[in-house]
Amino acid sequence: MVGAMFRKLGFLVVVAVTVAIVAFPAWCGTASGAISGYVRDGAGAPQMGAVVEILGSAAQALKVFTDDRGFYSVATLLPGTYSVKVSAPAFLPTLREKIGVRSGAKLMVNVTLTTLFEAIQLVPLRSPVDDDDWKWTLRSIANRPILRVLEDGTTVVTQSGESAGNHDLKGTLTLLGGSPGQGFGSPAEDMVAGFAVQRSLLSSGTLQVNGNVGYDADGQATPAAVLRTTYTGRFSGISEPSIAITALRLNSPDQNTMPGATLQALSVTSSDRVVVGDRLEMKLGSELQAIQFMGRVNAFKPFGSADLHITPNTVLEYQYASSVPNMGLENGLESASTDLSETAPRMSMTGFTPAVERAHHQEVSVSQRIGKNNMQVAFYSDRILDPVLTGVGETTAESGDVLPDVYSGTFSYQGNDFASRGMRVVLQRKLLSDLTATLDYAYGSALDMSRSADIQLQDAREWIHAEQRQSVAVKFSGAVPKAKTRWIASYRYSGDRMLTPVDEFNSSAGQSSPYLNLCIRQPIPARFLAGHMEFLIDLRNLLAQGYVPVMGQDGHTLYLVQSARAVRSGVAFSF
Repeated sequence: MVGAMFRKLGFLVVVAVTVAIVAFPAWCGTASGAISGYVRDGAGAPQMGAVVEILGSAAQALKVFTDDRGFYSVATLLPGTYSVKVSAPAFLPTLREKIGVRSGAKLMVNVTLTTLFEAIQLVPLRSPVDDDDWKWTLRSIANRPILRVLEDGTTVVTQSGESAGNHDLKGTLTLLGGSPGQGFGSPAEDMVAGFAVQRSLLSSGTLQVNGNVGYDADGQATPAAVLRTTYTGRFSGISEPSIAITALRLNSPDQNTMPGATLQALSVTSSDRVVVGDRLEMKLGSELQAIQFMGRVNAFKPFGSADLHITPNTVLEYQYASSVPNMGLENGLESASTDLSETAPRMSMTGFTPAVERAHHQEVSVSQRIGKNNMQVAFYSDRILDPVLTGVGETTAESGDVLPDVYSGTFSYQGNDFASRGMRVVLQRKLLSDLTATLDYAYGSALDMSRSADIQLQDAREWIHAEQRQSVAVKFSGAVPKAKTRWIASYRYSGDRMLTPVDEFNSSAGQSSPYLNLCIRQPIPARFLAGHMEFLIDLRNLLAQGYVPVMGQDGHTLYLVQSARAVRSGVAFSF
């Protein structure tokens, strides 16, 4: 019997030694991971003394406390899937689940604590980019705090794990050829390099830096440039303040007549979006511009809106604006935040005296959704002072009445002040899952050239008057599923002799540039890149319609237009 016992003991020793020999290399080759992060409240204040529990199948529950910065750290974690549970006085416990820890990995998991009042009463803001152009609902299901009851009876607020890597840099680089052809004031020359870099700060802020640098084809002129820095916060789900600082420098419109007359501008834009209850959303802000161009000019441009959600499918909105909206946003296919071609102040000149376009726009609209159909009816009132008109043709600034853009062959010309009262009707229907049709009708005043021939450019202002006109636009947008091509095609007509669009402040889903336009964005397979690459093309007024002829000083024919024909294309890299 003693021999049998020794044989069994020997067998167990052999097994133990074998297991140790096999397992020891694996243990030695497995580096432990770590989870750390910051715990803050909805306003971004660090929470000291919060209890942080690391739960997972790879280890028993580990418990640590946050320091005076709200920071915690748990090391020596074996590879596996964990959950982070955070508790603090006056807050609901918060749970972050499905956090994968690999060998040697160090993860940042930040947690925002929520009070019971915030979880039940407060309504988070909409995402800055909605699925469509209509403002239907205040709530965002993806961002709303979700209450859960655990097996032990504890009620917690669950948060998605997407923010674990939200401090990673996100960026876009765009290389474009061609000018937008909108007269003097665009940093987009023959070739443009645009960039945008975004990074999350703390638990509720985002910092973004973007800019454009434009070069002429010959490389002789000093590059034009614009740089913008924007910080956006998000507090308690009901406030989203933002501040942006933009610096811009453009070359002289005419080196012979106005050598060294560069345009330099600095603007500060501040705004805040606030949700009141579950029905009202307001956005208030202003832009202060300081412009140095043949003298110093200052401009103050307030803006604001209020959306009242009468029902889940009905929105009553009031808007006030003091500058024309960026038409580059209507196609939705531009290089997003890298496109600053319409950042510069809209300037014109008479008698070598520069002037900044000033405007006042008020609008009341009602939007209704019925099934797959969206509809909007709006009434507006506009007043525009020193309006900037676009011209096409080679000219100089010798007369003191035009500001040429030598890169695109266009120029800026000052029109007469005018006022407009009108209405807009927009109908939109989703025809297929990847095809949407939009119809836009507008009625109001626009500047019109009443005489058709033998008009000198310096005398054209005498024949430009505001007239009541109508405008109709049709827009189709869609995507090609397999190729992942996104496209938008639109056509807007309002008359052959119109110099400004009807309903110039239109920012609805029916917004489109005059005449025939086509925008395409095509992904390009690039396995050698960490991000992805896309080909961009933007065609404006493809048929060159609406060109109103006038005579220049040298006897050559020039044209005043609503929109000059322009072709821009290039590539965009995102990472």
